[in-house]
Amino acid sequence: MAITIIAVGKMKEKPFRAMADEYLKRLSRFGKTEEIELPDLPEPQMTSAAIEKQIKDKEGEAILSRIKPSDYVIAMTIPGKQWDSPGLSRHMEDLMSAGRSNLVFVIGGSLGIADAVLKRADEEISMSKMTFPHQLARVMLLEQLYRAQKIRAGERYHK
Repeated sequence: MAITIIAVGKMKEKPFRAMADEYLKRLSRFGKTEEIELPDLPEPQMTSAAIEKQIKDKEGEAILSRIKPSDYVIAMTIPGKQWDSPGLSRHMEDLMSAGRSNLVFVIGGSLGIADAVLKRADEEISMSKMTFPHQLARVMLLEQLYRAQKIRAGERYHK
């Protein structure tokens, strides 16, 4: 199974980057895992809904340009389906069994994910009803993917 995380925004703080790199290293033994960072477009101080939509749409175009037609796209959204760790592991196993070997997880920018990306997504997953800082959300996703892979492999994981 190949996993790609497409994230809008850079990991700016070293502790978050170090944690993300550690989980990427751990995930590598289960298959190809890559992270694609796209630039976070600047948001003017005084903004309107129309300007915010333009920014989200441009970020969405950049996201869509990195997605292949054969990819199974999972948008990380607050209203998406919530899984526990064993459930996510089973879900990933089911996707693999159904021939979905390229999973792409999308984390949007500070304004969220463009409608065009949500339309392309095969499903939406939520880590929580709460909002998390971008860098923390990315580390949390990587940790959960690692945990899911360990469960799939029949290995012990901490509860």
